[in-house]
Amino acid sequence: MANVAAPVEGEIAFRKYAASTYGPDTIVVGIDEVGRGPLAGPVVACAAVLKSPDILPILNDSKKFTRPKREAIYDKVKDACECFAIASASVEEIDAINILEADFLAMRRALQALGMPGLAETDPELPVEVRGSFKPDAPVLVAVDGNLKIRGLDQQCQMPVVKGDALVASISAASILAKVFRDRHMDQLALKYPGYGFEKHAGYGTKSHREAICKLGLSPVHRRSFHPKGLF
Repeated sequence: MANVAAPVEGEIAFRKYAASTYGPDTIVVGIDEVGRGPLAGPVVACAAVLKSPDILPILNDSKKFTRPKREAIYDKVKDACECFAIASASVEEIDAINILEADFLAMRRALQALGMPGLAETDPELPVEVRGSFKPDAPVLVAVDGNLKIRGLDQQCQMPVVKGDALVASISAASILAKVFRDRHMDQLALKYPGYGFEKHAGYGTKSHREAICKLGLSPVHRRSFHPKGLF
């Protein structure tokens, strides 16, 4: 991926590698997560398979778009997918098993919803949003954003891609879908737990969020397993 200049190029290169290594019918699914760093709210993962590498050239890392831009292309990204699933791990699960394992859990849940064999995860607190599924018996290669493989998933059917959300279009699609899904959920939590500003910072540890915690205390959707030093 060293010479890849854009996500479409990366998607084409990844598909060529998958076809030559695992067979011409191999499905390339991009997967990414959002919500690893916040002080509140779930972690959300999306697995996405694009209809074609160049179906939506605008695809890129979700962080390179403003929220209004992500919202504007959200349905277009969904329509560009052959199939996708958006799953999560709850605050309680994050506190029980740690954030990295919760990341992996959300990713496995998304892949399971698409029909990935060998997985038997429990249902998440938030309903999984899923459209379509993998073709039966087709080999699958998972392009994972980051430098780690997903624990609990066959190690031979996945490949980590550092900064993959800016290098592989299917990971870019997953990044955008996961981000919008989580932002919208945090908007709902803002209505349920007013005063924290979840609709503005999505649970991240901004100055205003930390000040709200000092004033109001932790809400039921705040993570207890980590918080900024000196907050309490």
